[in-house]
Amino acid sequence: MKNVIFVMGVSGCGKSTIGKLLAQDLNMAFFDGDDFHPEANITKMSSGQSLNDDDRQGWLETLNNLAKTQLINTSCVIVCSALKQKYRDILSSDIQNETKWVHLAGSFDQIFERVNSRADHFMPSELLKSQFDILEEPKNAIEIDISLTPEQIIKKIKQELMNTSEFGLFGLGVMGKSLCRNLANNGFKISMFNRHVDGVEEDVAKNFKAQYSELDQAKAFDDIASFVNSLQQPRKIMLMVNAGKTIDYVIEDLLPHLSENDIIIDGGNSNYKKTKERNEYLKTKGIHFIGTGVSGGEEGALKGPSIMPSGDKDAYENVARFLETISAKDKNGLPCCTYVGPEGSGQFIKMVHNGVEYVEMQLLAEVSTILEALGQNPDVISKTLEGWKASASSYLLEITATIFQKKEGDDWLVKKILDKAGNKGTGNWTTIASAELGVPSTLISSALFSRYISFYKEERIELSKNFDKLDPSELDVTTTEILEAYQFARIINHYQGFKLIAEASNKFSWDLNLSEIARIWTNGCIIRSTLMEELVEVFKTTSNILTDSHLITLINHYKPSSKKVVSQCVLNEITIPALGEAVQFFNGITTKYASANIIQAQRDYFGAHTYQRLDDASGKSYHTNWI
Repeated sequence: MKNVIFVMGVSGCGKSTIGKLLAQDLNMAFFDGDDFHPEANITKMSSGQSLNDDDRQGWLETLNNLAKTQLINTSCVIVCSALKQKYRDILSSDIQNETKWVHLAGSFDQIFERVNSRADHFMPSELLKSQFDILEEPKNAIEIDISLTPEQIIKKIKQELMNTSEFGLFGLGVMGKSLCRNLANNGFKISMFNRHVDGVEEDVAKNFKAQYSELDQAKAFDDIASFVNSLQQPRKIMLMVNAGKTIDYVIEDLLPHLSENDIIIDGGNSNYKKTKERNEYLKTKGIHFIGTGVSGGEEGALKGPSIMPSGDKDAYENVARFLETISAKDKNGLPCCTYVGPEGSGQFIKMVHNGVEYVEMQLLAEVSTILEALGQNPDVISKTLEGWKASASSYLLEITATIFQKKEGDDWLVKKILDKAGNKGTGNWTTIASAELGVPSTLISSALFSRYISFYKEERIELSKNFDKLDPSELDVTTTEILEAYQFARIINHYQGFKLIAEASNKFSWDLNLSEIARIWTNGCIIRSTLMEELVEVFKTTSNILTDSHLITLINHYKPSSKKVVSQCVLNEITIPALGEAVQFFNGITTKYASANIIQAQRDYFGAHTYQRLDDASGKSYHTNWI
């Protein structure tokens, strides 16, 4: 991979000398940024005046263009003071992945003495203090002590550049392996770790590396100390291990080998509360922690997932180029990865993502059951679902249509699959979080409990013998009505999911951007869809999608079909918990005067819990002796 190495530091630190030596040693082209200053800048500095940002803008852009031109064919070394982060941003614009930084650091007294000894330099030493005043220490650079000899400095830079990896991935399960290949395919030098267990997991990383040519430059480890020491500082280590206690064990195993300001990224489905706890714990150790949701499954992890990082924003800036590069891209070419917010907010929205996913899957299972009740075989169901793509396109719709095409022998595979649905806990967590925050995410809980019901297979078989089931031959619905009921329920599902995110954002002061969250869910993730693309714009003007004029029109159009499909299924004893709950929830959330007044009266009767009155706006509480 071609690189541009920027050697930076205040005037007098030895940039030009070190840059030339480094370029010679690495057989690269060398450029001194000072040679590209316009005459006006040189005149200004020679007269004892400091350059301002406007003076530097064109100069920095010139150096950026120089780097881009060189990178077309080869690598190069450029020396430039680059004292502010915004200067470095300009220098590396559009070439962030190819840019390496070397910071030559020394004390003011040390460099002042050097500058005074340089009679031919056009910058007076009196301006040195102004450079130290504006210097913003780079967070992602190889820092070199200028008290070392030039030979020692070159050796250290080469060791850091050539013999260390940029990014480490810990855990080579399905997702971890795919992310490694993704990183390597994007030109990143990585280190990979998987544990060694005699007779169970042996040489996993080494064997994985041997499988794929793109991993030729990757380093494979089963020893933690060697893995950590192979990484550039500050180290960036992404954990792709099972959520729960395993994360804590891994953190404790890593800590003895880490240094201050190293960064741990948890890319598993961790509970957001545990992420907050780990974040606070690692702060006491001087280690940054980034809780990151990753969605897309094995294929998404390889080709580009949706990534939802949260935690210390400055630490995120150090890993942004890795995560944003390997993520999926939206329709405008922007990464489906964004800094979400503080603490565990990234894994909270991943949790909600999975809750919405539960519902989307349940809805497709229900509509498929209805289509089957209408007499459609799996091939026909597949064609029906294919026909829905024009108005209801989504990743889950596409894969469900494909699932119904798959045959094993003379029969369809889907008919041979045991009707017990598994889950990994995120739907459970979402339901618990909804209850804790007081948000009615009723479709998510309905989809979750439907999976729980499915698991009682033996009891379902036994109970089916005790009760007669109607023949659904009287089912009076059309495929268009089923589609519209499905669309209705999907809007309600997305309303509830984003409502939960909005309430959590308010509760925890996360300041989440709903439009940006919808945007990074438009590609790479499991719930990507055309509806999600619409919501990106909707959330720019409202946090409640049921107040959007276009969606109001759609709801009013779909509602008659939804009511008919649900009622027909109830009459014909077809199980449709999510479709049914969508109608029930909508009826409740749009009811101006609910039956809760009766519940409040009951609570006051047996428990003296009091109530408020419609004819008293003061909020005063009342109690009645009901006997």
